[in-house]
Amino acid sequence: MPRLADRLSAARHNRFIGRAAELALFQSALDADELPFYLLLVHGPGGVGKTSLLGQFSQLAEQAGAAVWRLDARNFEPTPAAFQASLAQALGGDPAQPAAEAIAQRGRGLLLVDTCELLAPLEGWLRDQFLPQLPERVLTVLAGRLPPAPAWRADPGWQSLMRSLTLRNLTPEEGRRYLAQRNVPAEDAPAVLDFTHSYPLALSLVADLYDQRPGFHFKPLEAPDVVKLLLEQFLQRAPGPAHRAALEACALVRVTTEELLAELLTVADAHDLFQWLRELTFVETRPGGLFPHDVAREALTVDLRWRNPGWYAELHRRARVHYTRRLHESRGAEQQLALFDFVYLHRDNPAVRPFFEWQASGRTVPDRLRASDVETLVAMVERHEGLESAELARYWLARQPESAIVFRDSADLAAGFMATLAIERAAPQDLAVDPAMAAAADFLRRNAPLRSGETAAYFRFWLAADTHQAVSPIQSVIFINMVRHYFTPGLAHTFYACTDPHFWQPVFAYADLARMEELDFQVGGRSFGVYGHDWRATPALAWLELLGQREIAASPEAVRPSPMPAVAALSQAEFMGLVENALRDYTRPDVLRGNALLRSRMVGERAGREIGEAGRVAALRSLLKDATEQMGASPKENKFSRAVYHTYIQPAATQEQAAELLDVPFSSYRRHLKSGMARIGEILWQIELGGFDN
Repeated sequence: MPRLADRLSAARHNRFIGRAAELALFQSALDADELPFYLLLVHGPGGVGKTSLLGQFSQLAEQAGAAVWRLDARNFEPTPAAFQASLAQALGGDPAQPAAEAIAQRGRGLLLVDTCELLAPLEGWLRDQFLPQLPERVLTVLAGRLPPAPAWRADPGWQSLMRSLTLRNLTPEEGRRYLAQRNVPAEDAPAVLDFTHSYPLALSLVADLYDQRPGFHFKPLEAPDVVKLLLEQFLQRAPGPAHRAALEACALVRVTTEELLAELLTVADAHDLFQWLRELTFVETRPGGLFPHDVAREALTVDLRWRNPGWYAELHRRARVHYTRRLHESRGAEQQLALFDFVYLHRDNPAVRPFFEWQASGRTVPDRLRASDVETLVAMVERHEGLESAELARYWLARQPESAIVFRDSADLAAGFMATLAIERAAPQDLAVDPAMAAAADFLRRNAPLRSGETAAYFRFWLAADTHQAVSPIQSVIFINMVRHYFTPGLAHTFYACTDPHFWQPVFAYADLARMEELDFQVGGRSFGVYGHDWRATPALAWLELLGQREIAASPEAVRPSPMPAVAALSQAEFMGLVENALRDYTRPDVLRGNALLRSRMVGERAGREIGEAGRVAALRSLLKDATEQMGASPKENKFSRAVYHTYIQPAATQEQAAELLDVPFSSYRRHLKSGMARIGEILWQIELGGFDN
């Protein structure tokens, strides 16, 4: 007669989706005349589907005529006696008979043991005593959260007799099929998949909500019960507040190192907390540090933002400070990685998330243009933008070859590129060829003339070979390289050419890139929209802070750049004269209020949030004093520094007394003072053009 167990088994089998490779491996072992391996170790975090997979293994084995014995380590103590007693019960034989002996009498069989992370005290006994006693007709599957201990692989005997399977999330398509099977509305599937990352437990929990609540539509912040269940599944109980804070910090950032964890938690030594994180089953290790499973990360951050938004904002601020420092201290690939980490902080913002592929590698190192690349890149442009644009790309790659960055695939072939053209280096005949560059150059001439040493960049071509300017891993790395360019010394303005400006409007507005419709252009009958940013008005550091404030704000669009006076585009001669005046007025802040240097780029960056006039006066005085001290650190310039210091910074009663303090003739003192003022002007001019790294 049909059994209820058969109905249950059929229902579970019908609902099971995915794991094709794992099932194929298991089926191949069943079909072989001689088992190709005798032990299969399955591991993955809680809720990834290990138990469901064992159920499928069991059904396949029964269909092949093999006996199946199934144990769960939660049901017995981790001792040899308890293990054998539980197995004897599953065998249904004489409890006094040794389990290995009883199995040997049953013929072909499958031994399934679930929740094996609880059997750590038994690993040596299983490996060295119990499993070797089993007959060759028995396949054993051990499933748990932890990967195999090194001793399994170190044993020459077991190396060839075992296989290891790591269970990950389902693919997006498998997740979509599961949701359809559970009658989740198709229009809700993208939001569910974004939140769950096709993680089996999360998919099941969300689908349960649809079963329980007619008319339900999933939104992570409105589903605290889902978040709570996920947290309970992953976290159990943290040992203390510091451990909970470590988990929350680990969930916020892309990859956690011990140094970063200490900085986020403001502790001198985070070693023990880091080691605790490292031992959690849902935290994975990579060369760059630790990171939690996607669903654990998602659950933690959603819960933290809802439960304690103030702590979330503080963690976010500390992470930004860390990454900003790394940006200044690193170059090349390491700087690119720091930028990727900084951008990752914005992954949950609805204005950013749809436009970035977070799976793109932050360590993908762009390459320079090679002569052999040109025809490939030109063909890319022609495929997506037409022949006339392709000829313009060819023209600029010849005129400014150093402007191109090529992104290569694993076969070292060009998979995309960007060309960042220097407008100030474009000759009149160049501008006559390209309407985009001509319009940008005209805009700068009329509205923001470049000073000596300043540059303007046009992201004229940026595309992936297959997807053009659509969202893709290549496009994401292109954006990271755009941000790297923002830190170029002397950068005054950037422009961006878009084939679909409307599509990029939300994320470009979030990134404070202004739509500049007056610069839109056509090439070969195709229209292009233009965005831009004035880096003299909102410098790179202020821009990073703006993005950080927008990320943690309830309404990001309400957070606007700090109002700043219009930046004064001073010539070098004007600038040097104003520095001399500022030094003479150093002790008179009321007079400094009238100095045009208050509207300079360097003062704006130094003042930061101190946007009032008093804040900018204080910033100017700080710059003058720092430049004087910098000059004093040089043995050759120390005498110049002392002359300026005793004349303007901490002035003597008269210049004659200043000369006496320096113990030099008055004529020598005057020469030193003049040289010192000129040198301070040079130091500050370099800061004005290139920022504080210069």
